[in-house]
Amino acid sequence: MKAVLAATLLLALGLAGCQTNPVSGRSQLVLVSEEQAEASSAKAYAQTVSEARQHGKLSTDAALNGRVQRITDRLIAQAEAMYPPSRAWKWSVAVIDDPTLNAWCMPGGKMAIYTGIVTKLRLTDDEIAQVMGHEISHALLGHGRERMSRAIAMQGGMALGSVVSGYDLSVLAPVADVAVTLPNSRESESEADRYGIELAARAGYDPHAAITLWEKMSQANGNGPPQFLSTHPSPSNRMQALNALVPKMMPIYEKARK
Repeated sequence: MKAVLAATLLLALGLAGCQTNPVSGRSQLVLVSEEQAEASSAKAYAQTVSEARQHGKLSTDAALNGRVQRITDRLIAQAEAMYPPSRAWKWSVAVIDDPTLNAWCMPGGKMAIYTGIVTKLRLTDDEIAQVMGHEISHALLGHGRERMSRAIAMQGGMALGSVVSGYDLSVLAPVADVAVTLPNSRESESEADRYGIELAARAGYDPHAAITLWEKMSQANGNGPPQFLSTHPSPSNRMQALNALVPKMMPIYEKARK
């Protein structure tokens, strides 16, 4: 009986939770409001930064921190134009001193990039912009909320009931943590590639860097897929799709450079 009730609740919430994303126009299953996602992500982000600081893992490299901040500032300006509600987000980026090849952006603009992806791959500014443009696009496209919804569904009907009945950060905060590690769907990754390369182009970063970035990521795959790559589509398929987008993005990039 409990299983039937849980399944019924999931179905009802699924039907009620379909929303159209204003950026992509795609219908999404979203069980978490934007306000809930932002609040829970802020809590999870603060904890992540606090733990990194305690363990000496926040980068003290002033040059690298300044470089990342300058790039993300330009991307944020374009993100706010692409999705005006993001102007109210409390954007923040942390540079985490860790060899992992990874980066992410939570709902509400809470971002992190790991030193490993920058130093091991010797990323140019244009390539860093492609990484962070991709991750920011996940937030603009509501993919974090989708992943949080999946995480809630995985926790079962009881957690769903808690979220539906009220604003429960005790449920949503751990869900936000899970949402960072839970893989995006292939569809979400393709969307983030599409809008990420445009976001970077609007900010004045060369679209060709999306290709060189994934060439480097593919080469780094020799000893097993890095974390950033493990949940993503095949690099060869990704580069083929991005190559097709480059000619469309070049006029945007050239206009931004002028």
